[in-house]
Amino acid sequence: MLALQSSLFDTADSPTLGDLERRHRRFLDETAWLDLVPGWACGSDQVLDTLLHEVPWRAERRQMYDSVVDVPRLTCFYGEGESLPHPLLTDMRERLSQHYAAELGEPFVTAGLCLYRHGEDSVAWHGDRIGRSRDQDTMVAIVSLGSARHLALRPRDGGRSQRVALGHGDLVVMGGACQRTWDHAVPKTSAAVGPRVSIQFRVAGVR
Repeated sequence: MLALQSSLFDTADSPTLGDLERRHRRFLDETAWLDLVPGWACGSDQVLDTLLHEVPWRAERRQMYDSVVDVPRLTCFYGEGESLPHPLLTDMRERLSQHYAAELGEPFVTAGLCLYRHGEDSVAWHGDRIGRSRDQDTMVAIVSLGSARHLALRPRDGGRSQRVALGHGDLVVMGGACQRTWDHAVPKTSAAVGPRVSIQFRVAGVR
């Protein structure tokens, strides 16, 4: 397995969360935005190890044209009220809910986990538009643990794509109309990369 390159912001010896006030908001257009906090989850190497080895990861399959193929990543979903696999994830969800309470109007309640085992694992272009997010603005907060990968974004109706590099412990929050009017993806890479876990926090009724 490749060695993990920790974030330059990761100077903690034990798991801790940084200051959400140092977020940088980047507008994709007039109605969609990203908040970025590099190295928000500090000292999280042990958290990553716990997730890699103790989460009940599922391999899914899907119909593609005339064949049924493996989904190129492993997943696990924690619904509202379910215990999360590490206390730091519970702290993440509570801190995010508190910080965005006035703007979001409701707490984050679910956690979807994806394991990208290597550079061949990916997720295709999509928006989180199952449920209320099909026609309502919402937020999806993603914490990235492990090897650095790119989050790609492009307007749903066509246009130039852009990429955000997400490293170990980085936080990105997609807000406004981002899920309705933009698509996002994690592309495959030919680079020699190790595992990455993506933790997605969502509100009720959104997938």
